Amino acid sequence: MIRQIEFTLRPRNSGFHLITAEILENLKELPHTGILNLFIKHTSAALSINENADPDVRIDLKSIFDRLVKERQPYYLHTMEGDDDMPAHAKSSIIGASLTIPVSRGRLNMGIWQGIYLCEFRDHGGPRKIVATIIGE
Repeated sequence: MIRQIEFTLRPRNSGFHLITAEILENLKELPHTGILNLFIKHTSAALSINENADPDVRIDLKSIFDRLVKERQPYYLHTMEGDDDMPAHAKSSIIGASLTIPVSRGRLNMGIWQGIYLCEFRDHGGPRKIVATIIGE
């Protein structure tokens, strides 16, 4: 079985957002065994797996990335779309546009403290499109 679903996540402000439940709502049913690939169709946001319980982790990650890739640097050439745009592209490249997650017994086979994050790097990124490809039996 191979199934592909495209859906849109609701808009969020800049930050690291736990979206596991929103992803699962859009998938409806998972195979007994397989893999799920998630791909974000944007260059200023990313997907990641990280801590799903303590919201301080999300705040800390935003702080780390904002210090790692600063806005308004004199060496940026791509500046027409706002101060947050070029840093958003760089942050997206660091984290990545896709995730592959095993599916076991009809559920995502992640660790108990793992959740799926939307890493939104624009102040107002808007709705984000996700392509989910499910391969399994």
